Amino acid sequence: MNVIAINEHIVADPEICHGKPTFKGTRIMVWQILDMLTSGQTSEEIIKSFPSLTKQHITAALDYASSLVRENYVIVNTQDKVFA
Repeated sequence: MNVIAINEHIVADPEICHGKPTFKGTRIMVWQILDMLTSGQTSEEIIKSFPSLTKQHITAALDYASSLVRENYVIVNTQDKVFA
């Protein structure tokens, strides 16, 4: 299966982190950053933990999460699994 470009900073690659959305060129999963934001960490604290990320990456994660709710779709199942 091919790499899916979700936005400028986020991709889903079946060869990386089981196809979960990650930041392009990293193994940092989008959900990790969203969880950090949910727990109250600031962008600066997140960037300190993951120096390869920028504020644009964090914004891209929030935009992606927003689109999932707004558009009612998910692009994460890059494996050939059927869910009942």
